[in-house]
Amino acid sequence: MSYLLALDEGTTSARAALYNRKGERVAMESFPIACAYPHPGWVEQDARQILQAQIDSARAVLARHRVEATDIAAIGITNQRETTVVWDRHTGEPVAPAIVWQCRRTADFCAELARDPRAAEITRKTGLVIDAYFSGSKLRWILESVAGVRARAKAGDLLFGTVDTWLIWNLTNGSDHVTDYSNASRTMLMDLATGQWDDELLKIFDIPRQMLPRIVSSSGIAGTAAAHHFGAEIPIAGIAGDQQAALAGQACFRAGLSKNTYGTGCFALLHTGEHAPAVSRHKLLGTRAAQTGPTAAFAVEGSVFVAGAAIQWLRDQMGVLSTAAESEGLAASLANNGGVYFVPAFVGMGAPYWDAGARGLITGLTAAAGRAHIVRATLEAICYQTRELIDAMEADSGEPLRELRVDGGAAVNNFLLQFQADILGRPIVRPADVETTALGAAYLAGMATGFFSGIGEVESFWRAERTFEPAMPEGKRSELFGEWKQAVAKAASKAFQDSAQK
Repeated sequence: MSYLLALDEGTTSARAALYNRKGERVAMESFPIACAYPHPGWVEQDARQILQAQIDSARAVLARHRVEATDIAAIGITNQRETTVVWDRHTGEPVAPAIVWQCRRTADFCAELARDPRAAEITRKTGLVIDAYFSGSKLRWILESVAGVRARAKAGDLLFGTVDTWLIWNLTNGSDHVTDYSNASRTMLMDLATGQWDDELLKIFDIPRQMLPRIVSSSGIAGTAAAHHFGAEIPIAGIAGDQQAALAGQACFRAGLSKNTYGTGCFALLHTGEHAPAVSRHKLLGTRAAQTGPTAAFAVEGSVFVAGAAIQWLRDQMGVLSTAAESEGLAASLANNGGVYFVPAFVGMGAPYWDAGARGLITGLTAAAGRAHIVRATLEAICYQTRELIDAMEADSGEPLRELRVDGGAAVNNFLLQFQADILGRPIVRPADVETTALGAAYLAGMATGFFSGIGEVESFWRAERTFEPAMPEGKRSELFGEWKQAVAKAASKAFQDSAQK
């Protein structure tokens, strides 16, 4: 068998990629996935479309590149995390639209829970800040808000899963209802240290245990895709949430290694080894990294909700760009930002603020500002937000970051990465393959099946394509970052401002 098949189900597209024995991507195909926004702050998807787009992309990559299913050693799956699906175990039909990770419909419930005396214990157990971002409150909302669903769940007729679970259940024709530690750690229902669903958390969110999938290793055979999907049975041997998969794809399997992914959102992860990290003093998240053996693996994460999505907004909603790639040239055409700052708080702000009520704004406009200023301010905003994550990581750990490995679709933008190096004051390293999410899923499946010999071989595959060195004077760096912080303060909700003054 010559290839691994990675299924990479993201927020806006489902992709499938083939990898050879050298860890090289030889083909990739993609199908789009639509998002619906039925109310302000709500984000939904059709779980059936997610499934079909993922199957279609896999079939396309096999057909267009003339690869038989019998040539595939294993499948690795990676997915948008926290997105919540509930379906009937008998018919396979979803009972409601999938609630996407960005959705804020449960923000009021989470704000109330954060004031509860149990809030500190929830964070201690899960490593997570109480927020609508995570799956637990989304699942509770479906149980509370969709007619008849809670009774069906208590009767054992309904199943819950994040997108990995939904895909695997369908690919195995309902034989396997599983998730991995990395995805389970994003539900706010799992004890981070033990890796088990927690009875106290289930009681707080009022979730029937029988709905939940079995938690398995990220690298190990979790099921078998039925022959009718791709032409032959194929073992499913890798599972990881997209950001943990990207950490693996960057060969960050050891404590102290870090990466930042520039996708729909922006996610910086620092591998912390075999022990659960202490509760962050700067509102970062404790999470499970992809587990490749019997020993648990952990990471610290900072999450930015809107990064590449802001570029899409400029293109699709505002008509400022015809393509995302056009942003690089427009931004570089200016000597500076002209005092324009964009805070893309479309769905609140993530780390280190966790301000669900924050809203986006553009500040510093004058008659001299044009579309290039708006585009540049958008790219710069991604970099400012990333600096805030890294600053928080360094403050928590007490150790300076030596370099930051980067990946994701926006990592091809040279202006973005140079400005990131400048505003962070650290080298930014771009790998030869920036599609590290799919690559990480392939690595996990390959190590589980002997396609790769182990972590050592996978680490040997990593190659840097370019390093961006900081060139901005420290005084200018501090000035720009200070002005960014002023813009963020203007975007903050009144509730956040009031709490900050206490």
